[in-house]
Amino acid sequence: MTESIALAPHRSAVVPWEQSVRGGTADDRRLGEVTVRLPPHIADLDLVAGAHLTSRLEAALREVSNLDHAHGVHLDALSALLLRNESVASSKIEHVEASIDDFARAMHGIRANESATSMVASTHALEHLIASVVGGADLTLANIHRAHAALMAGDPYEKDYAGRFRDMQNWIGGSDYSPRGALFVPPPPETVDEYMDDLVRFANRDDLSALVQAAVVHAQFESIHPYTDGNGRIGRALVNTVLRRRGVTSRVVVPLASALVVHREEYFDTLNAYRDGDAGPVVEAFTVAAAIAAEESRTTAARISALPEEWATAADRPRRGSAAAELLSALSAYPVFSTEDAEDMTSGAISTVYAAISRLHDAEIIRPLTDRTRNQVWGTVALLDELGDLGLRIGARARAARMQPSPSAVGEPGN
Repeated sequence: MTESIALAPHRSAVVPWEQSVRGGTADDRRLGEVTVRLPPHIADLDLVAGAHLTSRLEAALREVSNLDHAHGVHLDALSALLLRNESVASSKIEHVEASIDDFARAMHGIRANESATSMVASTHALEHLIASVVGGADLTLANIHRAHAALMAGDPYEKDYAGRFRDMQNWIGGSDYSPRGALFVPPPPETVDEYMDDLVRFANRDDLSALVQAAVVHAQFESIHPYTDGNGRIGRALVNTVLRRRGVTSRVVVPLASALVVHREEYFDTLNAYRDGDAGPVVEAFTVAAAIAAEESRTTAARISALPEEWATAADRPRRGSAAAELLSALSAYPVFSTEDAEDMTSGAISTVYAAISRLHDAEIIRPLTDRTRNQVWGTVALLDELGDLGLRIGARARAARMQPSPSAVGEPGN
């Protein structure tokens, strides 16, 4: 049973409402007031977890720390893969779906479907936020805005609101034309600045369990819903941002969203519990997700560490210093690359670069991602496959954890 972590429930208030753009039914047009939910301020909040949950929190944090410090030289490849995995899964929670190849093409700037482009934007937003707190720097509103701008820059409907808080009332669920029948109505726009100042103060504290802090930052952000769109993806990006700022991670992104997306409705239920005055369920959800994601990511790290030897064997062990050998040595950090990138990775003539690419293609180490005959973009097969497989493994573990909620299901240290 989930342990409770008590905090003040959200208050309700009735505020005036008037359509800015006419539409919907007569009931939508006649709506004159709406009930909003007002979160408590959390900057100085005391949050106390019970002994059992505290033990699980500590175990999950050890798993994350072990992942971050393992596999030394292979962490760059692992870091890039986990960052992309988290962005893909976070997008899927919002029903944004794309194939791995579409995502890879969009990553390299090639026109792809809107979902793949959105996933790449989510990756850039997460990169922006995490980079902003490296070395324990404080999280700032300016950097949250920059991340949101990166997320929304390519959205033709939202680009005017990219990187700035909403100046209108938003809502979740219900009618498209008014908050009539909404599942949740966030606080009014004039309160957002104050709420976000309060949230940032809480996020920059150092006296809480980092996972508790990350979960509450996320839940509070979702309640404030400060932007017109993209709140879920920015809110989940804040989780790894808190972990990075607190020093739990220094190189990797923990792909928690891969576990959350499996139980999408239950995840939303934890946010509802938070609004009703109990942070326990959302902290529990992120504890389970972090432990599973870290443990499965260590399996991915081990697989990545074995790839250079497998590639060398598959390519008939190219001569040291050759373009093929140089390209092989760079592959771990480049799941997607162009022919021009390959020229930069190697020191030989262009003809030898093309020969090296052909050799790796024949060995099924790389595959083409477009139907071009010129300016081809290549995908590193094993890394792209691992990107998909990691999400599947985390999802399977998350389903098993719900079916059998024992300590081993969420990953004890050393397992």
